[in-house]
Amino acid sequence: MTDFVFQPAPPASIAIAGSDQRFPVRRIFCVGRNYAAHAREMGKDPDREPPFFFTKPADVVVEDGASIPYPPDTENLHHEAELVVAIGKGGRDISEAEALDHVWGYASGNDLTRRDLQNEAKRMARPWDWSKGFDRSAPCGALHPASEVGHPSKGFIRLTVNGEVRQDADLTELIWSVPEVVSYISRSIELAPGDLIYTGTPAGVGPLVPGDTVTVEVEGLSPVVTTITEKA
Repeated sequence: MTDFVFQPAPPASIAIAGSDQRFPVRRIFCVGRNYAAHAREMGKDPDREPPFFFTKPADVVVEDGASIPYPPDTENLHHEAELVVAIGKGGRDISEAEALDHVWGYASGNDLTRRDLQNEAKRMARPWDWSKGFDRSAPCGALHPASEVGHPSKGFIRLTVNGEVRQDADLTELIWSVPEVVSYISRSIELAPGDLIYTGTPAGVGPLVPGDTVTVEVEGLSPVVTTITEKA
């Protein structure tokens, strides 16, 4: 038995729909600008860029129903609705043809972003970590096994704030599909069970303020609802 100097934190995990079991989270990968309309919204040309990625710490994941204090050091917190892919079988140099064999399931997610910090990082050619990997920045709904829901490649992805639709698109609009994303990541970093991939957000990203209730829905999956409260 390892003699730690203090008790390690419990592993991050997310609920599994219809089960008492939980899915342990190892790492969180996120795909940047993976819907054409959102890429244009952010001033980029989606037809000329290969996929790119950033990461979040595993312990920033929060579940459906969470209340999240408005984060510090920002005046422009944004929502980003995403399809989340959960890896259940690891591998390196995974082919696109075999990529879905490595996927355990899917969930609705929200890539919360401190947009003002991200814009400043872009302007100064600095990393995005501070704008993306802050506490409680990765709301995630209950995970649905692919054995039950299949592999979603079409269907709505929608985000509402206080019942008002802000983002409304279809999974067919993904520039890089789930198999392509899984394969692409595995060429550079060996994927492992417990990895989550937030696959990108459609157009319509926008600000949240204390008191807002934000809901992300992906067709066929459980929603993830988050309430933004006053700063802690």
